[in-house]
Amino acid sequence: MIQANTDEQWLPLYEALASPVRLSIINLLAADMMNVKELAEAIGLSSAIVTMHVRKLEKAGIVHTKMVRKQGGTHKICSLAEHSISIELPNPALDLRKVHDVSVPVGHFTEFEVFPTCGIATVDKMIGQFDDPRFFLEPERMNAGILWFGKGFVEYKVPNYLVAGQRPLALEITLELGSEAPGVNENWPSDIEFSLNGKDIGMWTSPGDYGDVRGRFSPAWWGDRVNQYGLLKVIRIQENGTLIDGQHMSAVSIGEIGLERNFWTFRIEVKEDAVHVGGLTLYGKGFGNYNHDIMFRVFYEDIRGV
Repeated sequence: MIQANTDEQWLPLYEALASPVRLSIINLLAADMMNVKELAEAIGLSSAIVTMHVRKLEKAGIVHTKMVRKQGGTHKICSLAEHSISIELPNPALDLRKVHDVSVPVGHFTEFEVFPTCGIATVDKMIGQFDDPRFFLEPERMNAGILWFGKGFVEYKVPNYLVAGQRPLALEITLELGSEAPGVNENWPSDIEFSLNGKDIGMWTSPGDYGDVRGRFSPAWWGDRVNQYGLLKVIRIQENGTLIDGQHMSAVSIGEIGLERNFWTFRIEVKEDAVHVGGLTLYGKGFGNYNHDIMFRVFYEDIRGV
């Protein structure tokens, strides 16, 4: 799912949707993968014009393409990269001016226990060797842009910048993640659990480990047949429960997680006894499709003087 809002960064997405031709391409690709020539014939336009439209859809993250050898030639095969788009409009109940934002790099975990397959890398190189959890202790991990493991957890300490008289209304956690299969596998479910300050806030089942095309921000040295991108997930803990991408995840409310502490502890985990033990890949800045680290945003109201 693409989780968009009214920030200007999403203009390419809205521009991509503002075309009858591009909407026709989306409808065709929803039924099956097609190459540019097949799309052009179905729509009644030249391949050059269709290629231009496909590029706009690629830029918006709606369509992805790959070059495939077929029938003695090379074809650009197009398919849908996403199957739904959620647009969050400004919520007057949450004064967007009253927020504290914290971005935590994926390598800044403070506790971990991971099991192979596993690894960690910066935008420049692999840290240590594949499948050796010892390298999760390497000091260079602080610069990591991606990490993955078959089961286990990573845990982060997040500073709390709320001060006396500021009452939290909601906490949003935004991150890009997926499963961890040997190699890549789009059909590799994994039950990923989240907790905050020791309180379980819910579980999400990742559908797979994605590597059919390169991530938009994959470094040039990063291999083609390894984890390339994940799904952007937005967890929101509010007064009436916890949501993920706008859907109910648990009944845990903002008042139950102890946000009055000086720092918060956020854990991401794949348990050994989960129904789907499919591992976890966490994408940060310099990898994946979104080029940002784990983002925490707390909405609050000022109750001083009330």
